[in-house]
Amino acid sequence: MSPEPEILRLAAFTDVPEGGNPAGVVLDASMLDAAAMQAIAAGVGYSETAFLTGGTGGAYDVRYFSPAAEVPFCGHATIATAVALAQRDGAGDVVLRTQAGPVAVRTATDASGATTATLTSVHPDVLAIDDADVDVALAALRWTRDDLDPALPPRIAYAGARHLVLAAATRERLAELDYDFAALETYMSARDLTTVDLVWREDATTFHARNPFPVGGVVEDPATGAAAAAFGAYLRELGAVQPPVRITVHQGDDMGRPSRLLVDLDPGQAAVQVTGGAVRIAQA
Repeated sequence: MSPEPEILRLAAFTDVPEGGNPAGVVLDASMLDAAAMQAIAAGVGYSETAFLTGGTGGAYDVRYFSPAAEVPFCGHATIATAVALAQRDGAGDVVLRTQAGPVAVRTATDASGATTATLTSVHPDVLAIDDADVDVALAALRWTRDDLDPALPPRIAYAGARHLVLAAATRERLAELDYDFAALETYMSARDLTTVDLVWREDATTFHARNPFPVGGVVEDPATGAAAAAFGAYLRELGAVQPPVRITVHQGDDMGRPSRLLVDLDPGQAAVQVTGGAVRIAQA
């Protein structure tokens, strides 16, 4: 019988274990099949667990599982995995070979010992969405058209996973999240959406976000790196920001798990960079 793999637990996009988005990380999953990985992710219960299934020398194959299903890419679990590798091997550059494509990640550790990671997304894309599709999503969210910010129209954005971006007109609307779980799960599954990225613009480069994730068996994600990368591409596509620019996304505040995601857009580079820290969560 194969030994049980070591499961690390880290909170990503935070510098305290009580904040951010918890992720499971298995640095050696070479002996696990998909069913075993899915069972481990369900047992861990976090929105995603990352499994390194092979590779050495700074390039690794990785798979991501939510408690309910495999996903092609997960930003916060990528940050957590890179930090775990840095803690084991030292900070530097790694490449994670995801189902969405290769994702380069750079880690750095400061004088205090805190480690941060910056991922560079796969090539992003931003797509229009039919009004009728938007109306179905709004009904599942129990929102109306009046709840939307007309300056930031609905789009589907991709940077490794697909997200529906809906901008709230007010912070109060964003704070009141009470949606039809089954209806939104059905809607998202039919359109291959990983989360719905609900955002509110505080100022030119500061945003607040909430990410319902029913297709993963999770009501809400406290920090969604993949959505942040896709959102950066969305803002650039709309001309809402002009590179070079750093965008700050605050997420998880309404859940009591504050997270901060830094999104960088560089001129002449399609890929989006997302930066955050990660810290170990004590295990009982």
